[in-house]
Amino acid sequence: MIGEALKSEIVACLNKLNSGGTILYPTDTIWGIGCDATNAEAVKKIYRIKKRIGSKNQIILLDSLYKLPLYVDEIPLITWDLLKNITTPLTIIYPKGKNLAPNVLGEDGSIAIRIPDHEFCRELIREFGRPVVSTSANLSGTPNPRSFHEINPALVEAVDHTVGLYHEIISPARPSRIIKLYQNGEFNVIRN
Repeated sequence: MIGEALKSEIVACLNKLNSGGTILYPTDTIWGIGCDATNAEAVKKIYRIKKRIGSKNQIILLDSLYKLPLYVDEIPLITWDLLKNITTPLTIIYPKGKNLAPNVLGEDGSIAIRIPDHEFCRELIREFGRPVVSTSANLSGTPNPRSFHEINPALVEAVDHTVGLYHEIISPARPSRIIKLYQNGEFNVIRN
């Protein structure tokens, strides 16, 4: 059962996501800037907010591993072992994404997906019914914030909605581990 404050924030985020807006929100790793991962115009807004080059793909969040087939063309078998055995936050780059905005995909068509272990994120994505972009809440090239209070005020001003919860939580400012998978079952650790 989720609390009233959480419900209220989810509704506010849904209003912005459904209208192509951007949100600043907490995740299981660090604060993120997000939008509808199927809306190319919304994704462009995030690139502008972060002052990030448009060729760099984005991480998207799903609420359940059972939704992977909706957004990944072919899921390498090793995926299930990785998801079962790695207990820290894990982003997996799959060889070919689908049903997503083209500008969240890598130049090779790959897609980076994480399933967060965070009540707010999972509930938001479940209610939204589509994946949400999750890029760190910092300007491109600057350090990741350890808490809401370390986020550059310009970013807070630039997004359409900022979640009003979890502001006092301090994280280790450590983004997720990233592993890139290949169809042949091989993989590379991109970020440990």
